[in-house]
Amino acid sequence: MKVATTTLTVSTHGKGLYNFTEQVAGWLAKQGAANGLLTLFIQHTSASLVIQENADPDVTLDLRDFFERLVPADVRGYRHTAEGPDDMTSHIRSTLTHTPLLFQWLKGR
Repeated sequence: MKVATTTLTVSTHGKGLYNFTEQVAGWLAKQGAANGLLTLFIQHTSASLVIQENADPDVTLDLRDFFERLVPADVRGYRHTAEGPDDMTSHIRSTLTHTPLLFQWLKGR
């Protein structure tokens, strides 16, 4: 069994959903991965990973709006604001989603 690791950097511009599928797919292609298990882990306590379709941009917008309603960015409701007004909301959102993801990679599917 071949094991390969790397660190990907995803440039962001504040709170939001960022698609990095092409970076992952490109790295897998360089490894010659035909099938196997892929583990993704984000090393930041106020960020998380989600898997969503990217066919309709409204999905991303609806998710953003949902999280805004679920976890409002009103800093008066939080004690931890040392790293900015969206920091505590990001911590809460990351507990509702995932920091690691594991899925089966099958080339051609």
